[in-house]
Amino acid sequence: MRLVEIIKILKETKVKILSLSDLKKLLDIENDNTAYKIAEKLIGEKFLLRIKKGTYISTFNSPKDFELANALYVPSYISFESALSYYGILSQFPYSTTSVSPKKTKKITVEGKEYSYTQISRKLYWGFRREGQIIIASQEKALLDMLYITAKGRRKVELDELDYSSINKKDFYKMCQKVKYRPFLNKLKEIRL
Repeated sequence: MRLVEIIKILKETKVKILSLSDLKKLLDIENDNTAYKIAEKLIGEKFLLRIKKGTYISTFNSPKDFELANALYVPSYISFESALSYYGILSQFPYSTTSVSPKKTKKITVEGKEYSYTQISRKLYWGFRREGQIIIASQEKALLDMLYITAKGRRKVELDELDYSSINKKDFYKMCQKVKYRPFLNKLKEIRL
């Protein structure tokens, strides 16, 4: 298959993030080595960008920051400052795209943008949903995650600067009942919902 045909397929399918196996399916290729060589050629021509081993983004249809954050570190969901800003609860937009993961804490930089992942207990890895192409905490869970990690001393937030008007109080406090961590319960008393 000629490079021009491959480029046309990438443009038409509007694929944003793809693995080597996705590339094989997309181009109907059997051989792993052939797919790898095509990927390398596309990277060399700046039609693909390698974001991690075996995972690429298309320069024709670049993913949004939240989509990329979900793909870079699996499993993860958008939370903390990024989700709170997305929902309008936090007025500032964070420098880094912030996510939660049950895997170890990690920072990844792609194209000058930072993606940070904070480890959270598997017991607290819930309260997120898919919105289009992104996986993000609900408003209530993003607030809970922020309070929890702040109580652990791993983040700081000015609680009086948050706009709680869109938070469903009943759902929020129901979620909070699942957390038995004393510093979190103390931090919970500081907010005025």
